[in-house]
Amino acid sequence: MAKRGYHHGNLRQALVEAALQLIEEKGPQGFTLSEAAKAAGVTPAAVYRHFAGRDDLIAEAARQGYLIFADLMEHAYNDGKPTALAAFEATGRAYLAFARKFPGHYMAMFESGISLNSNPELAQTAARARGVLEKAAEKLSERIPPEKRPPAAMFSAHIWALSHGVVELFARGSPGAKAPFPPEQLLEAGIGIYLRGLGLLPPDES
Repeated sequence: MAKRGYHHGNLRQALVEAALQLIEEKGPQGFTLSEAAKAAGVTPAAVYRHFAGRDDLIAEAARQGYLIFADLMEHAYNDGKPTALAAFEATGRAYLAFARKFPGHYMAMFESGISLNSNPELAQTAARARGVLEKAAEKLSERIPPEKRPPAAMFSAHIWALSHGVVELFARGSPGAKAPFPPEQLLEAGIGIYLRGLGLLPPDES
């Protein structure tokens, strides 16, 4: 790994960036705090002025990832889509794009074992990202009478799980190499099938 060094006056962020690169190379549990300090060009003792330990450092990397993730999801949802379905599907594509472009953040968020409740800021940013999907789900279900409407939190969570599964199986590493279809097509087809099963789409809508 090329040594980044600490030159720009923000040691806390330099440590986060060093951790992100180490996470990409070794996984979220594959590096030590000393390695992160060395990559940032400081002593291990200096790390403790900003972080209580490695988990605290990873939690900050995850928090920053959720901020980026929520911004991408909100942009995808609000970017002038003609229908509620198109906006909903755009959030799924944003999930795939995030996993590809920010692998270190993605692994810190979803593969580190860090609890979302490890600190209030992390919990708040994660809730913001979930809130985008829930808002999209609520809008999509408006056509159904309230008494027959599935809980938006439930089916948005199912779509999140579907998106995560496509990322893990088909979009990490060499996208599309493990499936006969591009990940985006797999996800959109899965979303369509699921939403029709809930009665949220008529059979002939695509």
